[in-house]
Amino acid sequence: MESRDRAVKDVLLLDNYGEESDLLRQSFRRAGFDGPVIVIEDDGFFPDDVIPAYQYFCGNFSAAGAAPGRPRYFNQIRVPDYWEISGTGTGGKVQDLNKERGRIFYAEPKQKRLVKVVDWLDEGGTVRVSDHYNRYGALYARTFFGRDAKRFCKAYFDPDGREVLVENYVTHDIILNREGKVCIMRSKTELVIRLLEELGAAESRIFFNSLSTPFFVSERMAADGRKRDVLFWQEEARDDIPGNMQIILEGRSNRTGCIYVQKRASYEKLTALGASARLVKPLGFAYPFARRNTHGNEALICTNSDRIESCEWLVRALPELHFHIAAVTEMSSKLTDLSVYENVSLYPGIRPGMADELFDLCDYYLDINYEAEILSAVRQAFAHDQLILGFKGTLHNRNLTAPEHIFEKAEELAAFLKGVIGNDAAIDSQLELQKRAAMAESPDVYADLLEQ
Repeated sequence: MESRDRAVKDVLLLDNYGEESDLLRQSFRRAGFDGPVIVIEDDGFFPDDVIPAYQYFCGNFSAAGAAPGRPRYFNQIRVPDYWEISGTGTGGKVQDLNKERGRIFYAEPKQKRLVKVVDWLDEGGTVRVSDHYNRYGALYARTFFGRDAKRFCKAYFDPDGREVLVENYVTHDIILNREGKVCIMRSKTELVIRLLEELGAAESRIFFNSLSTPFFVSERMAADGRKRDVLFWQEEARDDIPGNMQIILEGRSNRTGCIYVQKRASYEKLTALGASARLVKPLGFAYPFARRNTHGNEALICTNSDRIESCEWLVRALPELHFHIAAVTEMSSKLTDLSVYENVSLYPGIRPGMADELFDLCDYYLDINYEAEILSAVRQAFAHDQLILGFKGTLHNRNLTAPEHIFEKAEELAAFLKGVIGNDAAIDSQLELQKRAAMAESPDVYADLLEQ
C-alpha cells in the first residue's frame, strides 16, 4: 500500500475488535473523526473503515476479482472428495466417514454460519493447522501448530494466495516479504510502528484502548513533552492498578497523560485505589440510538433455550403486556405451549428481517433467559431505546442494565412493570437511569476531546 500524502493528526489504535472497540470507533466517527482506525489482533471481519494491521501489508482483498467478494458459507470450504461438511447454528465439522477431520468456527452472528476459522486435525484429533477466512471469503492467513499443540507461526497471504508476512510465535519475529524486499521486525510493536509511518502518522496523537501493544507503540513513538496520547480503559474492575497504568499515573509515560475509564465499576475501583482524579476520568460511549421509546406495551425476549425465568408466571401476571419470544432455532414444547395465551407471540427460527422489526416494535427487553445471549440482544435493545429489565442470575450485559432494573424475584419485576406501563413520564425517567448507568455520552463530548 502507498503512504498517504498528508500527515495524519490523530489515530485510533485498538488492540482487538470486540463490542467495546466497535462502540469506541462509532463514538469517534459520530464526533466527526476521519482519521485511521487500526486494529492489531486480526480476525478477518471488520467494518470498511477499519485497517487490520497485518492484512494492511498483504494487499486489498476488497478489489474486484481479488476474492469471492463475500464471506464463505460453512459448506463452501474446500475439502477432499467424499469428505462431508455438516453444520449447526453454533459451528460445523468436516468428516471422513466416521473420523473428524476439521472443525468450523463461525463469525458473529453465528446463526448466519459464515466461516471465520477452520481447524484441521491429525489422525489423533489434535489441531495441526488453522485456516483463517476474512469477510471477502478469502483464505488470508494460516496458523501452524507444533507437536505440543501450541501455536508455532502464522502466515498471511495476499489476494492471490502468495505468502507475504509470517509471525513466529516462539521468537516473536515478523518477516515481511513485499515488492521483492525482505524486512525482519522483532515484534508486533515494530510492525504497527511501520504501519503508522506508511500512513503518515509517525507524529500523530494516539488514542488507544490497551496497556499491551498499543501502549508499547505509543511509548516508542517520538515524544514532544506534551503527553497528548489518551488511554481508553475498557477492562472490568480489578483489585489493583496495572503496572503500565501506574507508569502513566506517576508521570513516567513518554506520551500518555490522560486515562478515560469506560465502565463505571472500574472507574470507582480505580479512584478507590488512589488513582489521580486529574488523570483518570469517566467517559462512556456515544451510543448510536436507532429510535426512541414509543411507550408501547410490547416486550421482547430473545432466547435459544426454553429456560426463561418465571416466563409463564409473568405472562399470566401481566396480561396488559404483550410478550414476543424469538429464537434463531426451533422451540421446545415448553415454549410452544405458551401460544395458548393471547398476550404471547412466538418466533422460532426467526429471520434477521423479522428480528429487526421486533427490535423496532418493542419498548421493553426482558433479559430473563438463561444460556447464551443471541442476536447481541441486550446491545440491540439498548440501541432501540428499550427499557432493559432482568434477574440477577440471567443478565447478559450488566453494563447496559441499570442496577434499579435488576431483580431477584418475579413478583418484584412484575410490580415494577405494573408501575411504569402506561406512565410515559415514569418510563422516560427509567430510561434516563438506564442511560446514566451505561455512561451514555453525546458525540459532542468526543468532539471536544478531539479538539484538545
